[in-house]
Amino acid sequence: MGDPLSAKSVLLVGAGGLGGPVSLLLAAGGVGRIVLLDEDVVETSNLNRQPLFGEPDLERRKAVAAAERLRKLHPGVRIEARDERFAPDLADELVRGADLVVDASDNFATRFLANDAAVTAGRPLVHGAVLRYTAQFLTVMPGKTGCLRCLFEAPPAEGSVPTCAQAGVLGALAGFAGALMGAEALRLLGGDRGAYAGRLVTFDARTGKSRLVTLRIRPGCPICSGAAGATREAP
Repeated sequence: MGDPLSAKSVLLVGAGGLGGPVSLLLAAGGVGRIVLLDEDVVETSNLNRQPLFGEPDLERRKAVAAAERLRKLHPGVRIEARDERFAPDLADELVRGADLVVDASDNFATRFLANDAAVTAGRPLVHGAVLRYTAQFLTVMPGKTGCLRCLFEAPPAEGSVPTCAQAGVLGALAGFAGALMGAEALRLLGGDRGAYAGRLVTFDARTGKSRLVTLRIRPGCPICSGAAGATREAP
């Protein structure tokens, strides 16, 4: 039998529309330690889809406000607020200190950095993204399934894809996506196979239809090529 969830640690990159629901499920599920990383401040436009914040939190640092809210709801969970950017010089240390990484970020540079750091360290990665009416999910199991670079190889050129701030996001869709990501993380931490392991799932809220693409390790992927021999080190 695996370790209880109270002994598990999760690195959650992003405390917004996706990270908020994820953190609520992780804390309610009994995960012992959540490292919450976000460098942004709470803005009015966030309130329609980011459940950890209300009007009194406007202009507060997201990581600090989110951690405060979670501690009030679940005082038995160790919540660590990191008010900083998920940067290359911190990524390896943060990822290796966790049992699992959840990518709830809102930009391609951070998504690919989280992917690369998690695969290199041999940590499972739960990835999710939302834009307008579309959500996507993927679980990366290092050395066993493909990763983001197996599918896209590299981030798109800057400015070629609109950001959430530019294109907008259906608020309810963010909550839906974040809940599925949180449930996936709990499955993995509990020792079960992830529902999205090696499977990129996209969901269109306008039609209610989903699409699944099997994602295998791409020969020549610069990140996955070293993952097969990755060993897990205790946090």
